[in-house]
Amino acid sequence: MLSHLDICVIFDLDGTLVDSEGLCNQAFLDLLPQLSDTVESLIQQYRGKKLAPILADLEGRLCQNLPDDFEQHYRQRVTELFSRELKPMPGVVEMLEATNFSRCIASSGPPLKIRQALQVSGLAPYFGESIFSSYEVGSWKPEPGLFQFAANAMGFRPGQCVVVEDSDVGIEAATAAGMQAFQYVRKGETSSCRSIVRFDDMSQLPKLLAHFAGIAKF
Repeated sequence: MLSHLDICVIFDLDGTLVDSEGLCNQAFLDLLPQLSDTVESLIQQYRGKKLAPILADLEGRLCQNLPDDFEQHYRQRVTELFSRELKPMPGVVEMLEATNFSRCIASSGPPLKIRQALQVSGLAPYFGESIFSSYEVGSWKPEPGLFQFAANAMGFRPGQCVVVEDSDVGIEAATAAGMQAFQYVRKGETSSCRSIVRFDDMSQLPKLLAHFAGIAKF
């Protein structure tokens, strides 16, 4: 195990630590059968984005308003899918076991969804109460506010933090916050962000973090 060094690793949750993107978008297809998209195409369109603009986009594409209680039904459907099918991303448990840096979650999801995802996937013990939600902070990616709040709450300066994200908007937020960003891009997928450290296997992350810890400016 790598020894503790004075850096903080800020993890995104959906699509980075837990394999939830497919389930979240499957819920749209379950509730809106008139959509002709595949789960994969919806993931590419909506990865990392706030729910409100996603729902607005769906209304525009369907040329109709969604029911007033659609968000409630959507949240319920996601909860059902998570409870049955949610798992950690491949290699995440081994990666967390192999590192001993300060770490936290900074997610755009509501707190209850974050905690359910961590419990169901078995990742909750690795983070304790170090969980930060856009809904509590009032800042959504690509704004830097969530990451800045998380760093401050954890007791670290931006230059001591590395953000691990899968979404382009998350990478934009990390860069705007003045933090090093590592983007997890699953094999076969692409990213539009440039000049960013990318990796496609969680087993690569401990070495990347150790290298950052050796060069981080304190």
